[in-house]
Amino acid sequence: MAAIAGAEGEPITSRRNPLIKRIRSLQTKNGRDNEQCVLLEGTHQLQELLAHAIAWTEPLLVLATPLWFERQCGLLESLPGPVQLQLMSSEALGAALSTVHPDGVACLWPLNRLPTPDPHPTFVLALDRLQDPGNVGTLLRTALAADVEQVWMGAGADPLGSKVVRSAAGAILTMPLRRFGPTDGLGVEQLAIALKDARIRGLQVVATLVPGMVADLPVQPYWQLDWCRPTVLVLGNEGSGLHPRLRACCSHGVTLPHGQKVESLNVAAAAVPLLLERRRATMTAPMQQSG
Repeated sequence: MAAIAGAEGEPITSRRNPLIKRIRSLQTKNGRDNEQCVLLEGTHQLQELLAHAIAWTEPLLVLATPLWFERQCGLLESLPGPVQLQLMSSEALGAALSTVHPDGVACLWPLNRLPTPDPHPTFVLALDRLQDPGNVGTLLRTALAADVEQVWMGAGADPLGSKVVRSAAGAILTMPLRRFGPTDGLGVEQLAIALKDARIRGLQVVATLVPGMVADLPVQPYWQLDWCRPTVLVLGNEGSGLHPRLRACCSHGVTLPHGQKVESLNVAAAAVPLLLERRRATMTAPMQQSG
């Protein structure tokens, strides 16, 4: 059971309280670097901590309205570490958070408690300059469901920004991330180096391509690829697709054939069958070998 300090304190009611400015600074990378923490907003994020976090010893700062604490104190008590509770009025908490309609709670999770990427992964999702935070968050969640070991990002949306964190629905707590950049140019350059290193280590680096696209590499429908091999799956930018420099690093290409009434699929939607096909293939391989 978590020890909770501060439950008897007076709620913060002023929007000018210095803590509000501190919380709002976490919307930027500089702010997170200065505070060395990321903001987790909402009850669901605390539930994800309960489900996945390893026990901690330093108090976790939790911001909550009195009404939320009255209804959810059991959740705080169940967390695997001590809690420093700061009560806030609904108006003060709303001024601190980015959520349009916050549900009454948030916490500051230390950056050093985020998962660290393994140096030799065997299943990676690589994202080329994805700009939409909702897409990135959804992809992180899908990657977690598909047993991806880590996600590489060539610049693009900030993976610890509030919109990505909310869309990822707790995935950042368990999915290791490597973000290259910060500019698009550096992101592509550094991601290309990582893809080349992966090929040297024996991984197949798979470009996701539009059906009918001409490419200087073997291209096939995604279900024909040998997904049981160690793999990096590379998804391109929402508007311009996969950068030519990254495509040149790939050993294979796959397509996701679809009806001609639409030109292309949303990148987060297209990733679902690809990633889950890999999971299906690796799950059924032992049964096929024994049969």
